[in-house]
Amino acid sequence: MRTLMVTTFVSLDGVMQAPGGGDEDRDGGFEHGGWAVPHMDQQLIQRMAALVGRAGALLLGRRAYDTFAATWPLADADDPIGARMNSLRKYVASRTLESVSWQNSTLLTGDVAKAVGELKQGEGGEIQVHGSGRLIQTLLAHDLVDSFHVLVFPVLLGSGKRLFADGVPDRPGAWLTVAARHNALDALRRARTLRSKLHLLVEPEAVTGQDAAAGPQVHDDRLRLVFLCCHPALATETQVALTLRLVCGVPTAHVAGAFLVSEPTMAARITRAKKKIAAARIPFRMPAADELPERLDAVLTTIHLLFTTGHTAPEGPSLTRTDLEGRALELARMLHGLMPGEREVRGLLALLLANHARRATRTGGDGRLLPLAGQDRSAWDQEAIAQAHELVLGALGGGDPGRFALQAAIAALHASAPTYDDTDWPQILLLYDRLVQVWPSPVVALNRAVVVAMVAGPASALAEIEALEQDERLAGYRYLPAIKADLLRRLGREADAAVAYERALSLAGNDAERAFLAGRLAEVGPGR
Repeated sequence: MRTLMVTTFVSLDGVMQAPGGGDEDRDGGFEHGGWAVPHMDQQLIQRMAALVGRAGALLLGRRAYDTFAATWPLADADDPIGARMNSLRKYVASRTLESVSWQNSTLLTGDVAKAVGELKQGEGGEIQVHGSGRLIQTLLAHDLVDSFHVLVFPVLLGSGKRLFADGVPDRPGAWLTVAARHNALDALRRARTLRSKLHLLVEPEAVTGQDAAAGPQVHDDRLRLVFLCCHPALATETQVALTLRLVCGVPTAHVAGAFLVSEPTMAARITRAKKKIAAARIPFRMPAADELPERLDAVLTTIHLLFTTGHTAPEGPSLTRTDLEGRALELARMLHGLMPGEREVRGLLALLLANHARRATRTGGDGRLLPLAGQDRSAWDQEAIAQAHELVLGALGGGDPGRFALQAAIAALHASAPTYDDTDWPQILLLYDRLVQVWPSPVVALNRAVVVAMVAGPASALAEIEALEQDERLAGYRYLPAIKADLLRRLGREADAAVAYERALSLAGNDAERAFLAGRLAEVGPGR
């Protein structure tokens, strides 16, 4: 059975093409159907070629077909992207086209969902989708989408100078879309002089004054997809799991780990959710401004779990996945820009900033994990810590704090302590006591036990750890035996510590944590 992946190639002009196709214009780009197509450097060509190289077929909407069919057939014969695009089997979903002329193209008419469902039953590799929101909604409604992939390209002019090196308008998606309809090249020239933050995905419609007055608008397609997938018709945990898997691309095994369940259990949950969406014909549309608050908790949780998955990778050679960390932090910034008055939004951004500030010091030169006590605090990002501190003040004021505000306050206290010994452990314990009430998670209770050890000693903390060992949700959680081992080591019970270290080592996935645990195991000697 074939998989279907919704793929978005994004550049600020909307279209990509390798050098050599079409008539060169005065800026060194190309024009096809009113869109500007700039030269791409070799690195960009390789990135795009790798993605289309894995495709077994393309499913195109009308606009994608018109753009691609006007672009790729003009590429040089030795262009890897053009050659691949021309040779791939292409299926075109359109109600208005009467025929398609691009080689290896087939027009799908009638029931598109049924036709795509039949295509998926065959053989031939992954089907990559390039289409409108309407086409994608149709595919989602019939449980046909297996994953999403967004590949962002910076724009290059023929001179090789990066466009928008100095920034773009506040709402670049809406601005570029409107401008491109009239004169794409002139719009791109004007945008060189404008300054703002780059939102990488293009907004389909310009935002009117009436829309802006109605409430907050989501202007970035990455955040838009997160809000869209966190549908209130599903349980919150299911919303988060589905979004992490389909929108963020987190493997099912890692999603399962975040929820303390097995991979088969999580896979079954995701499958049931997709079936429920199809059976109940749940409409996947962007929520209106007044509907955003009811989805906020799931969106916050999704971004937080995406960050934690990158902050400490479940597996692999490195301690971190910087791509996931960066993506989560950017989403948190966008969310704060969208809903700056929400205290939990401030809390989430503060939490991520405070933790991300330590990124350069969490491993040694050999790649081995460095615990908090051994990190060089002079190398921490003080600007990020200051931003986190300011956000924490806003998150804690105005009523009972939520779980993200409390976690942010804890992270800020760790980040602001001049040394490990100067950490305000009693204050952190008070915050954990409150957090356990707000969010009675076994992981929170486990983290609290670490702080108990610093306030009341390792023996008191060990009693709490032994109680947590009875919680089946922590049965495969690698940090439970790791923390127990450290407490036993500090109590001088080296043989018992070795047993716990061996258990933690058997559960650890990434090499940095494994090297650290192996080193500690060597210090205490073999277990009984």
